[in-house]
Amino acid sequence: MHRLIERQVEVQPGAVALIFGDAELSYGELNRRANLLAHRLIRLGVGPEVKVGIAVERSIDMVVGLLATLKAGGAYVPLDPEYPQERLAYMVADSGIGLLLTQSGVRSRIPHSGQYPVLELDRLDLEDESDSNPQAVLHGHNLAYVIYTSGSTGKPKGAGNRHLALYNRLAWMQEAYELGNDDTVLQKTPFSFDVSVWEFFWPLMYGARLAIAAPGDHRDPARLLSLILRQNVTTLHFVPSMLQAFLAHEGIEACVATLRRIICSGEALQAEVQKQVFRKLPGVGLFNLYGPTEAAIDVTQWECVDDRDNSVPIGKPISGLQAYILDVHLNQVPQGVAGELYLGGIGLARGYLNRGGLTADRFIADPFDETGGRLYRTG
Repeated sequence: MHRLIERQVEVQPGAVALIFGDAELSYGELNRRANLLAHRLIRLGVGPEVKVGIAVERSIDMVVGLLATLKAGGAYVPLDPEYPQERLAYMVADSGIGLLLTQSGVRSRIPHSGQYPVLELDRLDLEDESDSNPQAVLHGHNLAYVIYTSGSTGKPKGAGNRHLALYNRLAWMQEAYELGNDDTVLQKTPFSFDVSVWEFFWPLMYGARLAIAAPGDHRDPARLLSLILRQNVTTLHFVPSMLQAFLAHEGIEACVATLRRIICSGEALQAEVQKQVFRKLPGVGLFNLYGPTEAAIDVTQWECVDDRDNSVPIGKPISGLQAYILDVHLNQVPQGVAGELYLGGIGLARGYLNRGGLTADRFIADPFDETGGRLYRTG
């Protein structure tokens, strides 16, 4: 994935890659800063299968840290500083991180055992490092990131996702929606949720601009509206409940000047919310996506249309993925008969960290794949 970002650096080094507040970073400068940090990470032992915890506020530092981790060959583990101390302590211990990236104002909130290096990104002097692109040797099945589930049905579980699955998901997204260098994608999802992965990397892979919302902006419709208008945002994501709150805010109709697409996921999209989008934001595309943390972001997609009164489907599988409705004997049920949703294909996570038994229970052999594929039981 980061190789495609480096290709954009070669094509348009001076183009704006990143916007945060009044600060802008070109593709060349973003790449340089990520390379300096990546070489430091490599010197400290980061490489394939090494997990790097990252606990920072939404900022330029956050993007540099995530990109540098991938360039070094490691897998990032987001640690949201807003999480309770008990949850953070569990995630740090369970994930087995080999290094922690943080900021001076955040460090005290993150439990630390002293068993791994800690780098404060806002106080780091990296000028003695190389700014060349690192050449970490990665396989498609190496870890790219580990994101923890909500823990609503027990302890949070770390789902490890692979470069191969992530690339498939982002390449499909480009094929489906086709970002260009005149697009601006808004990054507002907390990075502990996997939607943030495409928000960060999809625009940078294909030459668009990435606008980072300030901490807390994702909860405030007025601040979001101001940011969309100021940065000429063309693409953004909402969970449906937040979309509903946004649609109720005065003046959102002004967004139609630049906004091209709204992508929804994370909750069921209600038909009434869909109607409001088409009524208040005519000409803006609305897409409903579905996917569990146990896959690389999303696995199905539906392009919304303004003629549904009852429900909005989650759509059909994206490229490289399969979806089945099965009974308890793993037989496909007839049309209209209830069953359990199973997912298969290239997008599935590698499994749960340190949970071999649970991985074997939820990621099972695919009875429809003679080449030895797996299915994920969604429950």
